Amino acid sequence: MFRLLPVYGADPRTTSEIVNGIMNGKTNNTGIIELNTGGATSTTIINERISTDSVVTLTAISMTAATTYYPYGSFQDLTDQSIVSTTTAYPVKLGVTDFALGMQVQNTSQIKVGYSGLYNIQFSAQFLNTDSQIQDISVWFRKNGVDVPGSNGEFSINSKHGTIDGRLIAGFNFLLELAKNDYFELVWCASNITVSMQYIGAQINPTRPTTPSVILTVCYVSSNSYTTNLFSNAYISSQTNGSAIITHPENSVAGLVYKYVVVG
Repeated sequence: MFRLLPVYGADPRTTSEIVNGIMNGKTNNTGIIELNTGGATSTTIINERISTDSVVTLTAISMTAATTYYPYGSFQDLTDQSIVSTTTAYPVKLGVTDFALGMQVQNTSQIKVGYSGLYNIQFSAQFLNTDSQIQDISVWFRKNGVDVPGSNGEFSINSKHGTIDGRLIAGFNFLLELAKNDYFELVWCASNITVSMQYIGAQINPTRPTTPSVILTVCYVSSNSYTTNLFSNAYISSQTNGSAIITHPENSVAGLVYKYVVVG
């Protein structure tokens, strides 16, 4: 705390010292705040200097707070996925979440997002064909249960040759607009039930890691046409006399520390 002038005034020397300090930035209108954790989306600054007309600015003072990050997800499945009909579309299962921020898997195949914006989605699927004929595969996206126009991809998988089954890695990337609480899923069908998505365990000679039946990644690109429910850095969303609300993305990380300045 820097010195204050007495209510009823002070001698010229004291007044000069304090005024010069103010001119050099020695004021009492700063503080430090750490964002709440446990999934919190807001943190309150309590400071008697704040009024409804004040300007409250935030400056990150920890590396964690200064790091820019956006919603993302990385998912895979470690099971075989088969079909029982060539006239039915089957959602692709995603049983393992490797990384996720601002999104989650629901109902085994649906990825639900917590922020509105444009997302880049990429996938790769390990297909297997046990038939002696070449077979065809279709893979596309659904949003909230509805097929996304222009999102389909067509693939042909080799036939079984000798004792070796036909295999194919299919994949492409797609940009999709999603509002908060929207979900999307990857679906597929094939020309024969001999086609499946194959999970392969770790192998030897040489040692190789497991082969997921599918890998899918999602990255937030931008707010695009949306103006609400966006993913953003921490900002002052409202204030009253004596307090201000910092709105921020859902937070579970300790150490997001900011210095604030109150002006006016």
